[in-house]
Amino acid sequence: MKTIKYLFAIILFIAVNKVNAAPADINTAINNVLKGYLGIKNALATDNSKAANDEAKKFTAALKEVPVDQMDAKQKAEWTKYAEKLRFDGEHISESTEIAHEREHFGSLSGNMYAILKAFPVNDVAVYKQYCPMEKKSWISESATIKNPYYGKKMSGCGVTKEAMKAASK
Repeated sequence: MKTIKYLFAIILFIAVNKVNAAPADINTAINNVLKGYLGIKNALATDNSKAANDEAKKFTAALKEVPVDQMDAKQKAEWTKYAEKLRFDGEHISESTEIAHEREHFGSLSGNMYAILKAFPVNDVAVYKQYCPMEKKSWISESATIKNPYYGKKMSGCGVTKEAMKAASK
């Protein structure tokens, strides 16, 4: 009987800790989404389609962890406006085997990610909005150094920084 009580206590302990393992707040969740996005960007910048697939899976998983129930009405409206678009592009990147197709979806993903970062200025690292004049598309980077995700190694340095977004103060 003691064994059953101990087993029950252990299961209860694990269940409580699993619930607590979810992102504690909106800031953490948005930063996890940003981390997933940056993983996709870095994979595309090195022409690594498989890594872009893997990072896109992490990205879409992070989207599901954003606690919409903790948002105020304005935040919820902004999140609702972009969440499905982010998911759509993230899933397409995760399923594609063609880097050109991944980069196509990355363009719209980047625009929507930028909108989220403007609506939720909680990034815990400085990020930069960068622009490729050849592709006429932007992306977000954690580095001021240009590493173009649209052209990869072929034209890695093609681009310009358009905006710097400081890390949110804690």
